[in-house]
Amino acid sequence: MDIVVLGVDLGKNSCSVAGLNAAGQVVLRRRLKREGIAGLARQWPG
Repeated sequence: MDIVVLGVDLGKNSCSVAGLNAAGQVVLRRRLKREGIAGLARQWPG
């Protein structure tokens, strides 16, 4: 999954994450608790 744009909407208790590929298509969409953002970042390659 090649994500070139990652958007994060931070809320008080939960966050929405959306990832877009080079063509502008949504390839990742998740709703996480704030603590879950760190877990998502650890899974990321690189």
